Amino acid sequence: MTLRIYNTMTREKEVFTPLAAGKVNMYVCGPTVYDYIHIGNARPAIFFDVVRRYLESIGYAVNYVVNFTDVDDKLIRKAEQLGTTVPEVAERFIAAFKENIEGLGIHKATMNPRVTENMPEIIALIEELVANGNAYENGGDVFFRTSTFADYGKLSHQNLEELQLGIRIGVDERKESGQDFVLWKAAKPGEIKWESPWGPGRPGWHIECSAMARKYLGDTLDIHGGGHDLQFPHHECEIAQSESVTGKPLANYWMHNGYININNEKMSKSLGNGITVHEMLKTIKPAVIRYFMLSAHYRSPLNFSDETIAQAENSVERIANSVANIKHRLEVAVSAPGEEQAALQARVAEIEAQFHAKMDDDFNTPDAITAIFELVSEANLHLQRPVVSAEALRVLLSAFESFDRVLGLLAADEELLDAEIDALIVERTEARGSKNWKRADEIRDLLAAQGIVLEDTPQGIRWRRK
Repeated sequence: MTLRIYNTMTREKEVFTPLAAGKVNMYVCGPTVYDYIHIGNARPAIFFDVVRRYLESIGYAVNYVVNFTDVDDKLIRKAEQLGTTVPEVAERFIAAFKENIEGLGIHKATMNPRVTENMPEIIALIEELVANGNAYENGGDVFFRTSTFADYGKLSHQNLEELQLGIRIGVDERKESGQDFVLWKAAKPGEIKWESPWGPGRPGWHIECSAMARKYLGDTLDIHGGGHDLQFPHHECEIAQSESVTGKPLANYWMHNGYININNEKMSKSLGNGITVHEMLKTIKPAVIRYFMLSAHYRSPLNFSDETIAQAENSVERIANSVANIKHRLEVAVSAPGEEQAALQARVAEIEAQFHAKMDDDFNTPDAITAIFELVSEANLHLQRPVVSAEALRVLLSAFESFDRVLGLLAADEELLDAEIDALIVERTEARGSKNWKRADEIRDLLAAQGIVLEDTPQGIRWRRK
C-alpha cells in the first residue's frame, strides 16, 4: 500500500515521500487565542489529529507543530473589552483551547509555539527580507514587496489582479502596490509592543508562521495544513516570505480541509450562527463530534445540523455497543482456538486491508468508517453463536482498537466501569430477589436518570450509557 495525498499546490494526488525516511515534519496553523474555538476550528484540529495518528500507525515519527497566535488586533480589542491585558487574554483562551482539545480526544501537538515567545526570530526574518529587497519600511510599518516574488499566487492559482479581491488588509497609501502585505506594524498609543529596527510594534499575521515553521521544523516542511480559507492570503504570503529567503519550497505537500456550514448556511458572524466547541461539549459527546467531522471527506464541505448530529450519535452507538458486547462475552468466553478463529482472522484481515486502502487514498475517512461498520457486522454475526472462543473475540477487539487508535471514535468517549453503578446493579438484583420492588424501582429510575441502560443477557445483566 502506498499513501497518496492531494496536494493543494499541484491539485493532484501524489505519492507521499517525506524528506527524511521514517520521519514527518508537519505544521498546522493554530488558533488566534482571543476567544473559544468554534466548530470551524475543530474540523482541522480533529482531521489533522487523524492524519498524525495514521502516519504514526504506519510507522512514521511525526513532529507535529501547531502554533498559537497570542498577539493580534483581535486580542487587543478583546483585552480592551475585558479591561485586561493581551497576555491575560491569551493565557485564558490558550487554557480553554487545551481543555477543548483534550475534550475532543485530540493528541497533544509535539509543540505549540507562541508568537510572543519567538519575536527575535520573527524580527530576524523580516530583516533578511528587507536586506534582500523583498520588503521595505514606511512610517514604522514594514511591507512585503510582492513584485519581487514571481510565483506569488501559485498556491491559490490566481494572478495578482485576482488576488487583490481577497486581500485581508485594505489599500494603504504607504504601500508601493495594493498587493503588498504587512510584515511589521508600528504600535499605536497604548498598544502592546516590541522594539525593532523599525521602531516599536508587533508582527503581521503571516510572518509569524514563516518564522516559527522555519525555527522548529526547518526550511522545508513535509506537510503544511490548515483550513481552506487559509490558502489566501495566509499561506500564499507564507510561501512568498519563506521562499524569498530560503530559495526552497516552504512545504512539499499542502493540505486544506473544507468549510463547515450550519443548517446549510455558511457560518459567519453576520448570521450569528457560530457554535463554539466549549458549548458543543456540554451537550454532544466527543466521539460524536469526531465522527461527524470524519463522516465526510476532509476536502468536502460539511453541514452541521440536528439531523447530522443525530446520525453521528446513532453510528457511534452502534460501534460502541459492538465493542461492549465483545468485552462482555470475553468475561465468560473459553479458550478454544480452531477453524473459527482462522476463518475470522482471514475476514478481519480483509477488512483491515480495506481500512488502510481508504486511509492511504488521501485519508478517505468516510470510506474507512465503512470498513469499521463491516467489522461491526462481522462481530455481531459472530456474537450470535452460542459459543465463541476468547481467541476469536480478541481478534475482533484488536481490530477495533487498531482502527480507534487512528480515528479516536471510542477513546475520546470511552468510560470505565463505574464502581458505584456496579454496586447499584448488585443492590437492585438483591432487592428483586427479596421482592423489595420499591427499592428495585428506585435504583432503576436512578440509573435511567444517569443515562444508564440495563440489558439482560444469558451471561447476566450488563449496562451501557445512552
